[in-house]
Amino acid sequence: MQDFVYNGNPGRVIFGSGTVSRLGDEAERLGAKRLLFLSTPEQVGQAEDIARHLGTRVVGVYSKATMHTPVDVTSDAMSVVEKLGADAVVSIGGGSTTGLGKAIAFRTDLPQIVVPTTYAGSEATPILGETENGRKVTKSDARILPEVILYDVDLTMTLPVSMSVTSGLNAVAHAVEALYARETNPIISLLAEQGIAAFAQALPAIARTPDDREARAKALYGAWLCGVCLGSVGMALHHKLCHTLGGMFNLPHAPMHTAVLPHAVAYNASATPEAMARVAKALGVDDAATGLFDLASGLGAAMALQSMGMPKEGIDEAVEQAMLNAYWNPKPLVKDGLRQLLSNAYEGTRPRRA
Repeated sequence: MQDFVYNGNPGRVIFGSGTVSRLGDEAERLGAKRLLFLSTPEQVGQAEDIARHLGTRVVGVYSKATMHTPVDVTSDAMSVVEKLGADAVVSIGGGSTTGLGKAIAFRTDLPQIVVPTTYAGSEATPILGETENGRKVTKSDARILPEVILYDVDLTMTLPVSMSVTSGLNAVAHAVEALYARETNPIISLLAEQGIAAFAQALPAIARTPDDREARAKALYGAWLCGVCLGSVGMALHHKLCHTLGGMFNLPHAPMHTAVLPHAVAYNASATPEAMARVAKALGVDDAATGLFDLASGLGAAMALQSMGMPKEGIDEAVEQAMLNAYWNPKPLVKDGLRQLLSNAYEGTRPRRA
């Protein structure tokens, strides 16, 4: 048995169908009387519909949440928080909206209620990534962890298949890296393997039948498991690369994670054979890296960073940036290896072991 340390993050999770109807009760339990709802511009209608049921308890809806959580958007949202005297924030949406809620909570320590509508998993972590001047910086703090997560399967039933796939594989990345993180432990490894397996089963079913309620529930459950993994142990090469690329080139978050993951796994494979075996087992394949690539590409995900707007000349710049203040990784970071990894992800080729 390995030596390990396990720290469980506090938080209240309510999972099921129709759970959003309990939002008012959860706000009451937190003692929150002036709720500010958060959303992206695309989901403002959904946020307003949910807010309408809470009456005068809602003081406003801020709908400018943006991918990669730019600090200027957070600054603008903070002025609204202060102007309206909000005493809690309610995030309706995916990782962009959750990130804004976390950024506000980090600065104010206001309680958060998150109602996820994608499979991002970030709602279950005390981690915040913020972008400023082309650089994405992450921090971890107890104030960042949401107090309540309301998982409502009903709100995910119309999530487009393409977004379901990339959102789900973004969450899978959390679990994959948790299996070989420096702080890995038996409890998180069990959750990670189960989270990966949940998505491996759910995503093909959703692609075949988008309104498959059982598959939607399994995917949302997988998102929670994978988020817990990320929130409980550290990150490694995959997340460092994605934070670098996201900050530098403003690439779409979930598709970028989907494209990079198989290549980051291939890079680390020789250093983490036990973790690779667990990933492969969860996927039901022989090789973790190619299994992740085949799952994503087989479900129609774009696998080439060039198709997402990354410039080819950015590869070397990204390698240099990734080498600075690098996260711990089971395999030493070597420039030539990282350059090959990013070149493969740029081209969208099938992964190769480094």
